[in-house]
Amino acid sequence: MNDPIIKTESLRFSYTNAEGESPVVLNGVDLQIEKGSFVAVLGHNGSGKSTLAKHMNAILLPSGGKVYVAGTDTADEEKLMEIRRTVGMVFQNPDNQIVANVVEEDVAFAPENLGVAPEEIRRRVDEALQAVGMYEYREHAPHLLSGGQKQRIAIAGVIAMEPQCIVLDEPTAMLDPVGRADVLRTIKQLNRTKGVTVVIITHHMDEAAQADRLVVMAKGKVVADGTPKEVFQNVDDLKAVGLTVPDTTELLWQLRQCGQDVPLDALSDEECARALYDLLNP
Repeated sequence: MNDPIIKTESLRFSYTNAEGESPVVLNGVDLQIEKGSFVAVLGHNGSGKSTLAKHMNAILLPSGGKVYVAGTDTADEEKLMEIRRTVGMVFQNPDNQIVANVVEEDVAFAPENLGVAPEEIRRRVDEALQAVGMYEYREHAPHLLSGGQKQRIAIAGVIAMEPQCIVLDEPTAMLDPVGRADVLRTIKQLNRTKGVTVVIITHHMDEAAQADRLVVMAKGKVVADGTPKEVFQNVDDLKAVGLTVPDTTELLWQLRQCGQDVPLDALSDEECARALYDLLNP
């Protein structure tokens, strides 16, 4: 097992609202994200998943407990730059992360601010754009690109910082199905080919199903943690916290309710089709 790149210990967090109240958003989260892993954090709106994401590179600091990034306490103000070099963030709306009028200048923005040498910036920008399949658009204006292309540019901007981990907070929420598929493919390729640790925060079942590990949150707590096949078999538990399951699992679960002996871990379309074939051809 690899060492954790991110570790939380009894993490608690409360926002103070306009009435001066401090409702608990994270309530004792213990979690380890291993280097090189691809983890999806799934949860209903209000589950605390986006708040958890913001703790992973010290955008937010704990109200209680600890968060460590590569062994460094995020509460250590002197290590803030080091923490944010280690963990890069990509948010829902790429327009909020795009700052330049030319694609390659936008991708170069973060390395320039880190004081990286010009020739090294050139290499990083070219490699980052190639990694997300946007190199041919390097001289284009970002505002003329599609939503999915903009999000891939935002990811390239983070890649150019050469972080060990990328946390993506609902990165496909504003995208159409084609854009969503493009971004997911980009994320998976980064993880597989470059060994970048990926944490994706999502409420889409199909996105969560593509991760190696799935962490489910509800009411500020981790309520399930395992492979997607393991977690999605617990259909009743997920429905109890307001979540659905992938269509394949839902179909097989409904058949199980009717007394049919089918496996609940046939997650992919192909596996589900095989399970149905075997049911109809005993």
